[in-house]
Amino acid sequence: MAAPASEAPADSTASLSSTPPMGWSSWSALREGGSLTQDGIKAQARVMHDKLQRYGYRYINIDAGWSDHLDAYGRDAWDTTRFPDGLPALAAYLHGLGLKFGIYLTPGVPIEAYQKNLPVYGTPYHMQDIADPTRPGNTHNDSYRIDFGKPGAQEYVQSYADLFASWGVDYIKMDFVGPGGGLVPTDNRPDMKAWHQAIAATGRPMHLELSNSLSIADAATWQATSNGWRTGGDVECYCGVNGSSTPLTSWQRMSARFDQVADWQPYGGPGAFNDYDSIEVGNGGDGGLTPDERRTQLSLWSLAASPLLLGTDLTKLYGPDLELLANRAVIAVDQDAIDASRVSKSATAQVFAKTESNGDVIIGLFNTGPAAQTVSVAPGAAGLPASSSYRLDNLWTHRVTRAAGSVIAASVPAHGVALFRVRPWATGTAPAGPQTGLTVTAPDTLKTGQQATVTADFTNWGTTAATGVHVTLPVPKGWRATPLSRTSFVSVAPGATVRATYRVTAPASIAQLFPTARLDATAGFRWNTGTRVPGIGSAAGHTSVLLGAPVRAPFRTFASTPEPAQFSQVGTAVGIRAAGADVYGPSNGYGALYLPGAEQDGSSTTVRVTGQQYQNSGAKTGIMVRNDITAANSSPGYVTVGVSAKKGYFMQWDADGDGRLDSGTVANGSGVGKPVLPSWIRLVRSGTAYTGYYSTDGTAWTPLSTANIPSAATAQDVGLFGTAHNPGYPSEDDFADFTTTGH
Repeated sequence: MAAPASEAPADSTASLSSTPPMGWSSWSALREGGSLTQDGIKAQARVMHDKLQRYGYRYINIDAGWSDHLDAYGRDAWDTTRFPDGLPALAAYLHGLGLKFGIYLTPGVPIEAYQKNLPVYGTPYHMQDIADPTRPGNTHNDSYRIDFGKPGAQEYVQSYADLFASWGVDYIKMDFVGPGGGLVPTDNRPDMKAWHQAIAATGRPMHLELSNSLSIADAATWQATSNGWRTGGDVECYCGVNGSSTPLTSWQRMSARFDQVADWQPYGGPGAFNDYDSIEVGNGGDGGLTPDERRTQLSLWSLAASPLLLGTDLTKLYGPDLELLANRAVIAVDQDAIDASRVSKSATAQVFAKTESNGDVIIGLFNTGPAAQTVSVAPGAAGLPASSSYRLDNLWTHRVTRAAGSVIAASVPAHGVALFRVRPWATGTAPAGPQTGLTVTAPDTLKTGQQATVTADFTNWGTTAATGVHVTLPVPKGWRATPLSRTSFVSVAPGATVRATYRVTAPASIAQLFPTARLDATAGFRWNTGTRVPGIGSAAGHTSVLLGAPVRAPFRTFASTPEPAQFSQVGTAVGIRAAGADVYGPSNGYGALYLPGAEQDGSSTTVRVTGQQYQNSGAKTGIMVRNDITAANSSPGYVTVGVSAKKGYFMQWDADGDGRLDSGTVANGSGVGKPVLPSWIRLVRSGTAYTGYYSTDGTAWTPLSTANIPSAATAQDVGLFGTAHNPGYPSEDDFADFTTTGH
């Protein structure tokens, strides 16, 4: 039953939403449910209290999964197995730590509540009096629409708000609100007006956040009825295997927010914020982002004054990530509650900027491309007043430099950012070194033992010369680097660039299929301080190289993807990195390792799939047979059998002989069984009949399908394939113990 609202924490009388909320949400890391428990939430809260609260992180938000039944009045009730002491007790625990408590809900009348015709608390009305069963109550289609023209409708929402207030709730995430994204269209604008009114009536400040992919055409309604709204779909990539929630996100998912930040800029501000979803920084590589990409996410969200709600597992907080999350200079950019505007956009770079109340301009120079490059903006375009020079405070490195008045620029690594607080240079201030950069470029991929040219370009964007410049490239263990040009320069004038060139040799062997090596270069220099003592400065740059080992005979390689594919072999392990749209119907984008002419009557081919990394759950991998694997768009006799780490096991074939897969065990895009890795895949041929199998232990085999392929040649190509179902974003598929017999 609803009870009077409990007394709010002492600081809740302060303005609820003058700044974007900061905290943690359970969905990204704990969505599988194993740790979504009372003790699991308390463990997250203790880490926040001990390590992050001092920087402004305060909300502990429980997302979906906290409720397993309804109360007597049609409202979600907590799962007593997960939360044996109850959510009010958990809220009190969090408040005792000085934290705030958030909860998750979806709008509408639950279908079960309607079917049971449960009463509306405190009224003579019932659910069938207020619900319209002919229309969905939210875009997830798990409830019926509330008809707010009927008596009892507002009272139902009020009873919910009163209930949450009595539990000590400080934050409500209302999911699947429409117009916007989701499974079905619906209109929850009346619901949000009702919730806004109900929350105000409780007397307890509760932040109302809407989700997800809200309609930008209805921004005025979201501004008037809530404190924030999700502008897009989930940032999570859902690309973990074996039920894992890691990796949490991907560059593809995160970088999709650039356009959202630009489009929604006019609508955010104090009291109501554009929400770009969870921050997936805190668990190192398990978050799915490189160190440069982690800075990019935090920089973009902060420039956009988005809520900073961490999706990572705080009990596994990674030290270097804690340094990023605890950067007060970057947090201040977020907490100014000012939304940045996009100043420029190209295929590989974007610039965002905003002007602070004191006149400082925050500028983010983003490199969205695959290679390091210079990113720049004209000062006036970023909102700076004209000046002969500018002071640049680098908010990530905490270095202060002086830039000439013509350009604000930086050397930015792939998928990285340079984030500056900029103001005109003030006369009489302490001298600062020139703004410089070092851009390192190398091939994206190399094979073991392969040589390549690496360049390091040193640029001076300052107002004084950099003298005694010396560039070094200390390569990782196993690599060799030999200078091919000068690496020392007497002087580099303002606006000038010099280049140091090296021949590098990749290591002769690798221990894993596709390791990534980072090449770091540094440049030391001096500059004139106007005194007898010169200043000492430095610049750094880096790039990454994907390593592979040559595939040995009798394997051959082939790729039909627009993007280059990579192949690698280490011992008996082989790997494919390939993009491609699909291998079904008119799409034939794949990378393949194959044996020409090895598939014949009586052949039995088996492989163990040991790993799969991808950014789209439609990625597929396994065994491929066709008359000619290199004739990707036309060769008949086409059969595949394999696994999609999220969809399950599949067998697909070309039933009409036109060289396209058109039939399968199940509909394309789905599979059977619960996929796990490693998995074993087998294809057996008898005449022109093929039978596919899978196994999760290498011993017990489950048949998938048997298909007759009249177009199969006497001798066919057989091998392994990978397709990302995601052009431009390769997946990686790793295999071991490939065998084919009977030929």
